[in-house]
Amino acid sequence: MTVTTTERRNLFRVGGTGLGLMAAGALLEAPRAAAQAAPTSLLRTVLDRGKLIVGTGSTNPPWHFEDDKGQLTGMDIAMARILAKGLFDDERKVEYVRQEANARIPNITTGKVDVVIQFMTVSPARAQLVAFSLMTAPKSKWQTYKDLQAAGKQVRASVLQNVDADTLVHNALPDAQVMQLDSQANVMQAVTAGRADVAVVDASTVKWLVKKNPGDYTDPGYAYEAQLYSAAVRQGDPDWLHWINTCFNVAMHGHQQEIYTTAFEEFFGEKPPVQKPGFPPF
Repeated sequence: MTVTTTERRNLFRVGGTGLGLMAAGALLEAPRAAAQAAPTSLLRTVLDRGKLIVGTGSTNPPWHFEDDKGQLTGMDIAMARILAKGLFDDERKVEYVRQEANARIPNITTGKVDVVIQFMTVSPARAQLVAFSLMTAPKSKWQTYKDLQAAGKQVRASVLQNVDADTLVHNALPDAQVMQLDSQANVMQAVTAGRADVAVVDASTVKWLVKKNPGDYTDPGYAYEAQLYSAAVRQGDPDWLHWINTCFNVAMHGHQQEIYTTAFEEFFGEKPPVQKPGFPPF
């Protein structure tokens, strides 16, 4: 199955903005957007419904997880709020469907959700540049990348199950045993439980977990392998796809950056690239 994906472009890649006295690519007001959308477009359906339905997870910080009150939070949740703000001028008008990783594409294609914003990886159409990294536990026999390399076939590496999982592990640890698991939570739990010696996870996840749980996780000091993350929508609806792209671009590159910038600083621990007024990059 092929999935058309939104371009949440610049979590980590620097890009300029083209803002002067007029903002190019400004969003249409919701009623005008609905009037111009095709009758069958999901854009009309969502606006008429009065809320956005987002498929996401709850076990992969800092992207999506539960806070102390059991409420969903994380960078993916912030991106959903950006869409709700753009649709209804109210970031609270979102219904979240909590789903496992293997439900992401089925829930899109069957129409259960309007958009999936859940740490989706590895497709040329997905354009959110991050880096992968290794993560161990303080009790691990091998604490550094050099130690892991030297251990060779003795190392057991946990990784999220996907078609490129073995390659992803072996690009860093050519001789390691690969343990593919069904969720990021289980990938990380394998390390803390001692079933795996190292986990291959997103670099932002390593940074978050080591900071929040220093007694459980250790950064062996090696990041590699650029990967692509994206939200996803159903194929065949250009109005909906174009609107989401526009909304994200305005939030990340334009004049409505408050939600994005605040979330970036909270969940990634640093400020996003400063946008300079002037001409856009080509």
